[in-house]
Amino acid sequence: MKKLDKPVPPGGTIGIIGGGQLGRMLSLAASALGLKTCIYNDAPDAPAFQVTQNALAAPYDDLNMLTGFAEVCDAVTFEFENLPAHAIAHLAQRVPVRPGAHALAMTQDRLTEKTFVEKLGLKTAPFFDVTSAEQARAAFAKLNGKGILKTRRFGYDGKGQAKVSSPDDAAAAFESFKGAPSILEGFVDFSYEVSVVAARGEGGAFAAYDPPHNEHENHILRRSTVPSQLTSAQVTEAKAIARKIADALDYVGVLAVELFVGKDGTLLVNEIAPRVHNSGHWTIEACQCSQFEQHIRAVAGWPLGDPVRHADAVMENIIGAEADAWEALAKGGALHLYGKKEARPGRKMGHVTRLKGKQP
Repeated sequence: MKKLDKPVPPGGTIGIIGGGQLGRMLSLAASALGLKTCIYNDAPDAPAFQVTQNALAAPYDDLNMLTGFAEVCDAVTFEFENLPAHAIAHLAQRVPVRPGAHALAMTQDRLTEKTFVEKLGLKTAPFFDVTSAEQARAAFAKLNGKGILKTRRFGYDGKGQAKVSSPDDAAAAFESFKGAPSILEGFVDFSYEVSVVAARGEGGAFAAYDPPHNEHENHILRRSTVPSQLTSAQVTEAKAIARKIADALDYVGVLAVELFVGKDGTLLVNEIAPRVHNSGHWTIEACQCSQFEQHIRAVAGWPLGDPVRHADAVMENIIGAEADAWEALAKGGALHLYGKKEARPGRKMGHVTRLKGKQP
């Protein structure tokens, strides 16, 4: 993997693979720093194409197009993790790619990710590899009553997941995934969920935002609130968990670590997202340096910004037809609409952030 010889200067170009809302907000953040972006997406109607002068629409595994993309970029990043590993490796031979193929490969597969986290000495729910219906039954027998079967790869916002409460449930869920390699996780009786959104620079500098309390509806994040109910000691522990993971991956950029908070206060790692994260959108209004600016800074080799929070905040997602009420939403806080043409059920159309009070 190529490394940056020196920081990308203003006027330089950051390549972003993926043209959804995260790519859109990354492009806007880059523009504020005087950097250009070139966005690569597999369809021509990407929301991020609306906020960049340089756009390429081609399959994510088109190596010829990726070669041309690399030639116009000084550094490259991505807004989602379900990308062909060989395509990222191809890019990395030609241009610095942040956070890099290793972090991508580690977090694309839930079993690989959970095993990696466990080897770091961090706590997770119990988990088992499942590659057959028989193995699903046998794995369930090792759990204490119920669990969640997930496909090892792909899946988000509840896709590729099924709650199971018996060996027959586990076997049926595996068959519903059409034999896709899966992982069975024990059900965690947690009090609430939080996440740590943090950044690591190429030289190892680290900066973490205050962990928000995250609430989900139908497996989709509904709102993130800061501050959370975590004690100061738990906040310190949560940030240390994120740093341990980032250092072990030699990570460059922003990542999110989703955590369960057990009834006894124990912090368990749920998932790692190797990118900017929905639960960090509140940082745009409530922090000196947003997660999007922070990620661009890290990718471009700039010093990391200060993640200090200057206000309490609540960020709520706007899902599906809720976006039709944009006039009312515009009156109630900082409104971000993503420029998506069709408001489908379960689709994130935007978000609104409300500040709750300035910090002294």
